[in-house]
Amino acid sequence: MDIQNTQSQMRKGVLEFCILSIIQQGEVYPSDIVEQMKAANLHILEGTLYPLLTRLKNAGLLNYRWVESISGPPRKYFVMTEEGQKAYEVLQKTWNEMTTSVDTIITPKANPIVHQADTAQ
Repeated sequence: MDIQNTQSQMRKGVLEFCILSIIQQGEVYPSDIVEQMKAANLHILEGTLYPLLTRLKNAGLLNYRWVESISGPPRKYFVMTEEGQKAYEVLQKTWNEMTTSVDTIITPKANPIVHQADTAQ
């Protein structure tokens, strides 16, 4: 088993959900997403973020607007669409169900399962 590959796949599985979670709080600039993810110890590179934002926009989940900047080129700010909000709510429900199920499995129990083979002596 390639543990690093498994870790990477687990992270990729939640990246879109985390990014949508940040954007659903309000209009956001991509570097703000990078900073919030970094603060949560979920590091993401801009080279990973921009294609993901484009894919979410092409799927109709995000829109963006250009804002002129006095210190450089215009900035692209992202906001969630109504369809994006609906998709986020489905993902939120799925996440809650999944974490509850996984916690049930990985949390040690007071009464572990005893197999018949373990007691037949």
